[in-house]
Amino acid sequence: MPDYRRRYADGGIYFLTLCLEDRRSGLLVREIDKLRGAWRRAAAARPFETIAAVVLPDHLHFLWRLPDDDHDFPIRIAQLKAGFTRALPEPVKRTGRKRERGVWQSRYWEHLIRDGGDLDRHIDYIHFNPIKHGYVDDPDSWPYSTYKKWKTDTGRPITTPRGDWKPLHLGERV
Repeated sequence: MPDYRRRYADGGIYFLTLCLEDRRSGLLVREIDKLRGAWRRAAAARPFETIAAVVLPDHLHFLWRLPDDDHDFPIRIAQLKAGFTRALPEPVKRTGRKRERGVWQSRYWEHLIRDGGDLDRHIDYIHFNPIKHGYVDDPDSWPYSTYKKWKTDTGRPITTPRGDWKPLHLGERV
């Protein structure tokens, strides 16, 4: 059995990725208002600051800053996933593992941000993700992202991985 170890830091900034169980699903963008509602409810129950986020049809990436005296991002993820799942119509909630109801993959990716450069790279990765997956050619064109607000607030466009970057399709759903 794998031994997953997570790093915790009070007031930490975490890069997180959540994926739907059905990676062919467009559920997250189709039900974006339910996801936004679950996000607000999770933040009201256990505060966090969203630094950057992008929602794609089958997964989402985001950066959360936790309060100075708190490091419990797993409870927030559980609240977000459960809140979204509960808001869905019954036919979507078919079978699945306990508490997940077949909507979410049970695991998720997390990374504790180490420094300012690491933070900038993850912000760029988040905002570039719709291009990576071939949904749009410009991050301004993706409606389910914090990119426009971030660009307005910072005045800085994203730094692309390479100047002539093209999406690579290596078995990923695009």
